Amino acid sequence: MPLSMNPADRVRLGRTRVSVTRLGLGTAPLGGLFQPVADDEARATVERAYAAGLRLFDTAPLYGYGLAERRLGRVLRAKPRPDFVLATKVGRLLRAGAAPDPSQSHRGEPFYKGTPALNPVFDFSYDGVMTSVTESLDRLGLDTIDILHIHDPDAHFDEALRGAYRALARLRGDGTIAAVGVGMNQPGMLVRFAKEADVDCFLLAGRYTLLDQTALGELLPLCVARHIPVIAGGVYNSGILADPRPGATFDYIPAPPDLVGRAQRLEAACRRHGVPLPAAAIQFPLGHRAVAAVLTGCRSPAEVEENVRLFRHEIPAALWEDLRRERLIAEGVPAPEPEGRRA
Repeated sequence: MPLSMNPADRVRLGRTRVSVTRLGLGTAPLGGLFQPVADDEARATVERAYAAGLRLFDTAPLYGYGLAERRLGRVLRAKPRPDFVLATKVGRLLRAGAAPDPSQSHRGEPFYKGTPALNPVFDFSYDGVMTSVTESLDRLGLDTIDILHIHDPDAHFDEALRGAYRALARLRGDGTIAAVGVGMNQPGMLVRFAKEADVDCFLLAGRYTLLDQTALGELLPLCVARHIPVIAGGVYNSGILADPRPGATFDYIPAPPDLVGRAQRLEAACRRHGVPLPAAAIQFPLGHRAVAAVLTGCRSPAEVEENVRLFRHEIPAALWEDLRRERLIAEGVPAPEPEGRRA
């Protein structure tokens, strides 16, 4: 029998007091990722997500160089504070006059459009993180943050552990935040944080998807063993699993032909079962016991509605079996099941 998911189902985030919906709203697009978004469209997008029952909202100073936090906060501060979960990130300060970060552009074209005249500067120090939190709260117009993630410490592990993690642990200890997390698009360093710090959750972007299951090797089993829930982001791998045409993006840049071909094979298999590829992509991560919720970035109310519809789309178990048989997903990959039927 086909199975469907409810995006508004809530689950407790590991050992914390935080309860998140299975589907959350990511706000990088509201910061102008790939193309600018008007203020009124951004507001309508957040409002539509809230009306659809989504109560997990994820943002970061990086997203639009403060623009996403400001836009999200304008909507959320009019909502009952206990009703939603807000996550933002630390590790970058926004500074006028700072040199542009070359990692935030491709071939001279910046990823974020219509941003303020600021640039992000890495700072994983204790004091830098405390400053970042104060500045995020000011942009959001809120008094509290539920989840704080250390954001992309790829080349800064030691400083992040000594500085950022120590700051977040203090904020958790005094009740200022409810959960300490780390948000990255690589599983290897998350394994190190799981072993060397007392983290509450991870935000893993793009590494447990229909197209990329590298987190399955060590990270996800370790998270199950240590009771560290994972929030899965980047489930469309920045676009290719939403529309696998030549020129589609993977990790924010044009995908190589072999990945486009693999995504098209996934799409063909889904089509045989009457399932849109994005529906399989948005539901797939929740098959693993380590994954608590999925985030999808939206830039319009129509995209929110589409993602909710895809999340609810009934998917026959035979599709996952076919994907295993065709070696498009690994043999041991668990299939998603609705709440109450998960192992």
